Amino acid sequence: MDDGTEMIARRTLIAGAAGMLAVANAPWAMAKLPKSGVKGLIAGASDGALDKLAEPGAFYRDTAVRILLPGAGGKLASKLFGMGDQLGLTTNLTKSLNDAGGKAAGEAKPIFRTAIDDLRWTDAPGLVAKNDGATRYLQQSAGSVLFTKVSPLIGSALGDVGAYRQLDQLSQGSPLLASAGLTRDGLTRSVTEQALKGIFHYMAGEEAALRRNPAGLLKGIF
Repeated sequence: MDDGTEMIARRTLIAGAAGMLAVANAPWAMAKLPKSGVKGLIAGASDGALDKLAEPGAFYRDTAVRILLPGAGGKLASKLFGMGDQLGLTTNLTKSLNDAGGKAAGEAKPIFRTAIDDLRWTDAPGLVAKNDGATRYLQQSAGSVLFTKVSPLIGSALGDVGAYRQLDQLSQGSPLLASAGLTRDGLTRSVTEQALKGIFHYMAGEEAALRRNPAGLLKGIF
């Protein structure tokens, strides 16, 4: 590409980005946001949420999204563990579950992007009425698909961080753990559900922030 062509291409990109920003800043912006604009909005929210939750310890530090053992927020499991819980074994396992959630979040961007691309945003009720409207629509419309796609990531992560091994060791002392959902399959299902809930929670916050500051959508263009 010669200098003249490159200059024209750059000016075109800048003009398009400036137009996008101008539309996003208008009072009626979200009410008339085009299909591609909605996808850009929620893709940015998705990337931001996943990046934050992929940081080491992010899931565990935030009690709003902390992943707990199955069974009434882990209380039933802790009771069944008995002395093991007093020795801090379930705390270690819980931290491993959250590590697995973070590891999966770091690998989930392509899955979320595909789900976003596959949605028909023009059919979304309430999409523009709420600050987290696009996130809610994604959760309602693609939640089951995302669960199916993210679950293997969670399973692999649970193995990598040693959660399955810890569970197997603790289960030897309490045959009732299966009744609390503390099997490998039950643990994978529970952690996947909680991880997705946490991701959507963060996405809602990211979406609201982008609606307040549409300039954030332009990050990474230049």
